[in-house]
Amino acid sequence: MIKDLKKKVQATLKSSETEDWLDYRVVRPLSYLWALFFAKFDIHPNTVTIISMFIGAAASVFFMHGSFYYEGWHGLLLNIIGILLLCQADIFDCTDGQLARMTGKKSRLGRILDGVAGFVWFIPIYVLLMVRFYNHHSLEFGWLGIPDTEENTLIATAIAVVLTLYSGFVGMGGQQRLADYYIQIHLFLLKGENGCELDSSVQQQKVYDETPSKGNLLWKSFLKTYINYTRKQEKVTPEFQNLLNTLREKYGNAGNMPEEIRAELHRESKAIMPLNAMLTFNFRSGMFFLFCLFDVPIANTIFEIVFMGLLAYYINRRHEAFCRRVADKVKASV
Repeated sequence: MIKDLKKKVQATLKSSETEDWLDYRVVRPLSYLWALFFAKFDIHPNTVTIISMFIGAAASVFFMHGSFYYEGWHGLLLNIIGILLLCQADIFDCTDGQLARMTGKKSRLGRILDGVAGFVWFIPIYVLLMVRFYNHHSLEFGWLGIPDTEENTLIATAIAVVLTLYSGFVGMGGQQRLADYYIQIHLFLLKGENGCELDSSVQQQKVYDETPSKGNLLWKSFLKTYINYTRKQEKVTPEFQNLLNTLREKYGNAGNMPEEIRAELHRESKAIMPLNAMLTFNFRSGMFFLFCLFDVPIANTIFEIVFMGLLAYYINRRHEAFCRRVADKVKASV
């Protein structure tokens, strides 16, 4: 029975190679059961994505409270509730994709919503974390030897806001956008164009231009957001863009590359996937949960900027390096 369930779960995945251990063993099986539930009531995958946004945003109210050091058992319980809500939001965020593949209800809107779901969760969370820091900061002030005055509190909170904005929009936002792009590249190498969502800004701009404005203002705003999303992905991967152009010039279409080239790219990409998974929800949120439970959530901002920033930089440089090497090899071949 367990083996049968495992096969059914695998059938709803993009690829086991792009999943980390926790997703593959725990999150995806739970998401599959939820997908069965939603399919039974004919609930659209996009509806599930929107539900996940509300649940994730609701978690922010609980993370606003101090944990055990500041608010005792009551504060600890509230933070645990926030953790459970955010985990449930992530389960539903995985459910929508599995439900779409299970029912065939895939859509461009679903792809866009899936890309922005994390931002909808973390924007209110980060905003209320600043309220939390303003109210609870004696640990940090004590470690740094800062007198706990109103003036120092305002200055420290202002600095925390700047750091949090940077870590959220530039750090987490950019890192998850990059991780998503590398997942789609890997799926392209593994399954071809039909097995991935490797969208280009040129394609999305064409869809935007061909969509009439009358009656489609909201849809066009979504498309505009997604165009910017894909442009940013392309901007930080110039060597991969060069590789795509080289393959098109050489073989007419990137998907027509020789099998030995595809195998080499797949091998290099697969080696990066475990590191790339660290840029997504599980590892990142696990650290965030620990910082909140130990009552130093501001430390998560430093962690996002320094450690996660260096990790994203390393992954990007490594991916760009093998793309450049393969592109040079293709250009040199007769």
